[in-house]
Amino acid sequence: MKEREIKKRLQRLLKEKDLEYILRELRAVAPRNLVASLLSSLYQTDERIKWNAVTVIGEIMNDIARVDMEAARVVMRRILWSLNEESGGIGWGMPEAMGEIMAVNGRLAGEYAHLLVSYMREENYLELPALQHGLLWGIGRLAMVRPELLLKNDADGHMVMYLESADQVAAGLACRNFGLLHVQEAAYQIRHFLDSPHVLALYEDRRLFSTTVGALARQALQRLGVCA
Repeated sequence: MKEREIKKRLQRLLKEKDLEYILRELRAVAPRNLVASLLSSLYQTDERIKWNAVTVIGEIMNDIARVDMEAARVVMRRILWSLNEESGGIGWGMPEAMGEIMAVNGRLAGEYAHLLVSYMREENYLELPALQHGLLWGIGRLAMVRPELLLKNDADGHMVMYLESADQVAAGLACRNFGLLHVQEAAYQIRHFLDSPHVLALYEDRRLFSTTVGALARQALQRLGVCA
């Protein structure tokens, strides 16, 4: 199947609601041939297409890594390059893709988790709010599966600044992440967001839904075993 045909088929499938159906259909295509089209799909403004692409790229990269780890590393380097200012791009959706890929594949997580964390540090700091939101989602996705890798790389220490941010979405996602990482020391600051009515969209367990910053703060405190 030619690249253009693959792209058209992928775009059609990513509009579907049934992720299992999407994954089944894509098994007929060699994983490596899907990477370019999947990465470009992360730029989509259609939320369903974007988040389906995030989930699918996690599965596809897992397939690639199990057969050819070096080929998977090449894709990871491509993702990292897209977040580099010198690339000339912006890297929309790339932090989310990194988080999903590493949540699914432990070997890639072991090699690249520290680089995901690095985007919270001064030398690699992502300034655009949308990229910060994507980064915090990616951190949260990895925290659900491999929290020890994030704690090992001081993700909790670097994430404190988002609890002091005027950006309510960033603060809400940070609250969620501290809960997922079971960082008890964050409880005091998380309490400040309990009454926030700010609405945001959250993709979790392959489902996109609306929630509030206050709800995320309450869930975080529950995970920490602290009364709201």
